[in-house]
Amino acid sequence: MKKYILVILAASLALTGCEDFLTVVPETQLSSATFFKNQTDFEQAVNAAYVPLRTITNDRSWLLAEMHSDNTYYARNVLFGATDNQEDLADFSVPESNGTTANTHVLQQWRQDYLIISRTNQILALIDDVDFDAAAKANVKGQALFLRAYAYFELARYFGSVPLHLTPVATREEAALPLSTEDEIYAQIESDLIAAVPLLPKKADQTLGRATEGAARTLLANVYIHRKKWPEAEQILTPVLSQGYQLMGSYEMAFPGNTANKNNAESVFEVQFIEGAAGLQGNFIYQMMPRPISAAELKPIMGTSNPQNLDGEGNNIPTPDIIAAYEAGDLRKEASIGNVFLAGSFRDDKNYPYVKKHAKQHSQHNNHGTNWVIYRYAEVLLFMAEVLNEQGKSGAAAYLNQVRNRAGLANTTASGQSELREAIFKERRVELAFENKRWFDIVRTDRIEEIIVPYGQRIIANPLDYYYPPIAGAVPRSNAFTNIKKFYAYPAAESDLSPYF
Repeated sequence: MKKYILVILAASLALTGCEDFLTVVPETQLSSATFFKNQTDFEQAVNAAYVPLRTITNDRSWLLAEMHSDNTYYARNVLFGATDNQEDLADFSVPESNGTTANTHVLQQWRQDYLIISRTNQILALIDDVDFDAAAKANVKGQALFLRAYAYFELARYFGSVPLHLTPVATREEAALPLSTEDEIYAQIESDLIAAVPLLPKKADQTLGRATEGAARTLLANVYIHRKKWPEAEQILTPVLSQGYQLMGSYEMAFPGNTANKNNAESVFEVQFIEGAAGLQGNFIYQMMPRPISAAELKPIMGTSNPQNLDGEGNNIPTPDIIAAYEAGDLRKEASIGNVFLAGSFRDDKNYPYVKKHAKQHSQHNNHGTNWVIYRYAEVLLFMAEVLNEQGKSGAAAYLNQVRNRAGLANTTASGQSELREAIFKERRVELAFENKRWFDIVRTDRIEEIIVPYGQRIIANPLDYYYPPIAGAVPRSNAFTNIKKFYAYPAAESDLSPYF
């Protein structure tokens, strides 16, 4: 791995492999040689492997996978003045040099995913050698396999070929590996998840917030769909339909609140946040607000007793494109997109859309406990519709219609494989809007040129429609939409430490 991972391991769990009888681990030094002794130790270790998911979902995924699509855009604040890393992601203008980029969000995504991998590798390398309750061991091992697979799935979709680390890194010489091919990475992801499925409990028997059999099956189905392995996706996903998951009564109820409605019947896997000062809180909805927004304008949305002004620039602002994508009568539109008037805006139309579906009332400014849902049952249904349709099987429309009907829409009128394929693609866009799915859907269906190129042309031709103020100089930069690629470049800070990229 890289220096970053090496430092983490050296500071905590990095002395694996020092088995010579002359090697004495100081009793005051915490390492894998002294830490992993019983069930509680492994459970604490797997808890630590979940932690980077909070940073990823709170700070990164919506930038790299949603704002880097045609669903959301970057709201320029001319008073702020700076061109920053977020704007580069929204504009498909991430600077590159020799296949690497200095974009901080790309770097941090890489590091957080490999932090999950480093922590799960420690668990998987040692757990079979420690004797404790068999069911508990299977549960911990299944969670570690799930988390490692999830991290590698993110890396493979963002970067393509990446280093494949499956054992703990204990020396500097082990820290840099050659890039494995995409096929090798996906083979390992599939292997981990196939092993995880029988080890993990079903949701009813698992501690809330932890990976379950249903979550592992859904993730593996997502991997198979991304790879166009349709029969395998159908086989692994079908049991999830009978594991007790169900659509919530309304679309709004599908999403957790600050303290209530978390891990509900529709939730397959979600990242846990808790409001307060324990370091478990999130603030992603604040990062997504258009700006500058005053405390008075923010208070009705957040409900806090101490609202404060938010300056800077706005991120993840719903585009006119996604707003127009909803059919007439679709209840999801009002539930997903709100509107706020910004008196301090330089635009003539000071009304801005914002991501309402994640904006739940809470107590403390810039500090909430709203969970982030990664998979929910509505997506399972849409996955099933897709895998059946791609195999030319009947029944695809029935799964699609369950999602549509909950949204207040009539059954689809699409018929034939081609029409249904397009209907499912469009349904995924509105059902899963602002859940970090859009960019990956565009990529896996080979529609980058079809969708993103004209989207960029619309922004350049009509900047006022995309939240630019009518002020001299407030137009898209000359490099906007000049770097439209399937994968991000490798992080420059990591490439400095490796001879392989």
